[in-house]
Amino acid sequence: MKAPLPAAIAEADGVLCQTRDRVYPPGASTFSPGIPSERLGSWSPTERCTGDFARTDGCFAHALVWSTMTAENIPPDSPTLAPASPGPAVVAQTVGDVRTAVAALRATGRRVALVPTMGALHEGHLELVRRAAEDGHAVVVSVFVNPTQFGPSEDFSRYPRQLEIDTAAAVSAGAELIFAPHVEEIYPEGFATTIRLTGPAEGLEAGARPTHFAGVATVVAKLLLTTRPDRAVFGQKDGQQVAVVRRMMRDLHLDDIELVVHPTVREADGLAMSSRNAYLSETDRVAARALSRGLRTAVLRAGAGERDGALLAREAWATMDAEPGCEPEYAALVDPDTFQPIHTMTTPALLCVAAQVGPARLIDNALLPTT
Repeated sequence: MKAPLPAAIAEADGVLCQTRDRVYPPGASTFSPGIPSERLGSWSPTERCTGDFARTDGCFAHALVWSTMTAENIPPDSPTLAPASPGPAVVAQTVGDVRTAVAALRATGRRVALVPTMGALHEGHLELVRRAAEDGHAVVVSVFVNPTQFGPSEDFSRYPRQLEIDTAAAVSAGAELIFAPHVEEIYPEGFATTIRLTGPAEGLEAGARPTHFAGVATVVAKLLLTTRPDRAVFGQKDGQQVAVVRRMMRDLHLDDIELVVHPTVREADGLAMSSRNAYLSETDRVAARALSRGLRTAVLRAGAGERDGALLAREAWATMDAEPGCEPEYAALVDPDTFQPIHTMTTPALLCVAAQVGPARLIDNALLPTT
């Protein structure tokens, strides 16, 4: 026999109920109309919060159940709404659910910002969330490990997946809605559309990962079209990806969305924050610092007046190559928008580097000044 249901039920008035102040205290057994209790499944009164929401007289009612649900008791088509400390957030798993949740945010007069991620969130991601939330924007964080941007020999199967941890982290930084779709939701049976770019999608990363940017452009376009944000925030660490997304947004007339590029967030030792840093041993971490050290050397040379693109790239390469355990793959000076090679700097240019360090392939970049 089940103990009394420890639920917090909020009334619905057209706003997602978890944002309301009026909630019943723990231990309440009252259900808002329209929420079928059989969909809440079995539970034990410990650990995490899950839930369900349904339409009630044209509004959204939300039943939060502080419990542990077994997977077999949650219907596969049920949206999951999971508040996480320090405040509540919605976790939507379908296109329909996230559109409904975004519409509810807009109904309050809010503007919406999107931060696309593949999860395994670190402080760099959280900085993007904080930047997205500026000016009162409601922040949507997508958490989706996109299979189409991984090559056959890459780390798709072992890429970290930790939705509950990521949800809590994103909410702590200001996210209000998490979009965490299954692969079949983004790429349903019969899916036949791929966005392939030339221009900034050629060279450098494309040499090592020939299908990568088609996967990136396609999934980012789908996320933008699904959520229709006012703002989208990306990190500068993935400099070529930023250029590809910018070009794709211009070409597909998605440039009414504000594209914000946040500076690379670094560890105290200069290493660019990356989810793949988790693959590194202590020895690897020491070797990985060579990427940022090589970039810093080139920045100083450019600041001192050096304008030869090949020489600046060689400076970065030599720094990486001299570090045991760091195997440089490329160092190239390019235009930050077109990613065409820069032979002589007349305007600020982007120096991009990549290297294999232990089990991780790492990338980094820095803008080189002309003054």
